[in-house]
Amino acid sequence: MSDIVIRHAEPRDAEPLRQMTALPEVYHDTLQLPHPSMEMWQERLQPKPGSRHLVATIDEKVVGHLKLSVEPNPRRSHVATFGVSVAAQAHGRGVGSALMREMINLCDNWLRVDRIELTVFTDNPSAVALYRKFGFIVEGTGKKYALRNGEYVDAYFMARLKG
Repeated sequence: MSDIVIRHAEPRDAEPLRQMTALPEVYHDTLQLPHPSMEMWQERLQPKPGSRHLVATIDEKVVGHLKLSVEPNPRRSHVATFGVSVAAQAHGRGVGSALMREMINLCDNWLRVDRIELTVFTDNPSAVALYRKFGFIVEGTGKKYALRNGEYVDAYFMARLKG
């Protein structure tokens, strides 16, 4: 099996990320909408204060993405949030774990982040298991959190404290 390489996203990644997130197997478990535009991805990858985009590649093909956002409010500057997605063909290959390890390394050792927060749909047990593996715990449930395929779905609020 080829190695998973984690690197910072580049402008050239906009099209592979657009293609990856256009698949129902990927956007179903995220807050993304179907039919993402190239312009949206080009704009999303533009450098912004407090934001970092990581991509996972296998054999130089983009198979995962993680966006990390550090809170700009001085009273919450110790907090980051993130979203992650993995290409359907790469599920079960360790891509999510590789992205999580690097994101936690950045937070713990480089960005002075002590709390990492996320939301995850309650009906996504593989994602919940991944987050628990890295020390995240469920702090609450948002009822009817988001609209997906014509129905409202619940989401867990999870967090990890450095320590």
